[in-house]
Amino acid sequence: MQSLRIAPEYRRVTTLLVALAFLVAFVLLGTLVKVPYVALGPGPTVNTLGQLKDGSNGEMIDVVAIGGTQTDPTTGNLNLTTVSVTDNLTLFQAMGFWFSGDDELQPRDRVYPPGKSNDEVDAENKQQMTGSENSATLAALNYLGRPVEQVVGGVDDNGPSAGKLEPGDDIVAVDGVAVEDPNALRAALGRFTPGTEVTLDVLRDGNPVTVRVTLGANPDDESKGILGVTLAEENGDPGLDVDFNVGDIGGPSAGLMLTLAVIDKLSPGELTGGDFIAGTGTITPDGDVGEIGGITHKMRAAKDAGAEAFLVPSGNCDEAKSDTPDGLTLVKVDTLQNAVDGLKELEAGRTPPGC
Repeated sequence: MQSLRIAPEYRRVTTLLVALAFLVAFVLLGTLVKVPYVALGPGPTVNTLGQLKDGSNGEMIDVVAIGGTQTDPTTGNLNLTTVSVTDNLTLFQAMGFWFSGDDELQPRDRVYPPGKSNDEVDAENKQQMTGSENSATLAALNYLGRPVEQVVGGVDDNGPSAGKLEPGDDIVAVDGVAVEDPNALRAALGRFTPGTEVTLDVLRDGNPVTVRVTLGANPDDESKGILGVTLAEENGDPGLDVDFNVGDIGGPSAGLMLTLAVIDKLSPGELTGGDFIAGTGTITPDGDVGEIGGITHKMRAAKDAGAEAFLVPSGNCDEAKSDTPDGLTLVKVDTLQNAVDGLKELEAGRTPPGC
């Protein structure tokens, strides 16, 4: 019996064909298969003292537009910073981002939680930006001592004021006793026991309205009556208009830089001294600055754009110090006052508190 022998040239061809098949399969896998990761990197920076192109008509508009009052000229930069998110990565794209070292791979569900569509996440980010813009306006007005009024922010659906008070109502008197702030309102209501009907003088859309509410019981002190509403602040100067135009940016982290831009435009002198300052951080109406995500990407974006100093929320300082771009001065901030003081130190050529 003779054994079947395969000629060497056929073995080589077979080996090449098998290798080619594996190569084709690998290329298809790498280019077509999506991985459950996103790439995070430096995003766009926007000068809050500058202008952006209006997406609706192509005209240039102020990022922070103030109307109804005289504004002070500004120069320099107060740039808000962002993180770019690249989604729907193929295996090869993810490998490219990983090898480059410029971007960071993160599990996709950290950015897009399971059960939520991209559109839902984007809508939440837009809502957070709107809240950040409102807080920025109030923080700036509170800092500058400009009029801010307390209004009804929300009404408990099952509370005593349901169907009677509305969000935005300005309660000016309780049974004829004027109230100018939340403490005065609580003191006025504290004179009445639950079940008492009180008469409220309210300004609704600028028009006087009389509302009668039977008070409920305060869960912290059942001897005291409550309206069942939450209070919120809003601009108390009807002639002043503050509008923000940040383009396609979401989330709450632009709050600090938007606040500083409003202050710079509504107060004499310049916060920047003509320099290029960037930063990040959430803001509350009381001026507290909160930490954010992606600080290292934002610092790199700022440095690439030309920033000389970067305002860092104190909660982000440890991470910021771990990867600070060369030549970028970090300014540590806990509050809006810290940020303003730090900018003044920079303008004077001194070194502000850093991370």
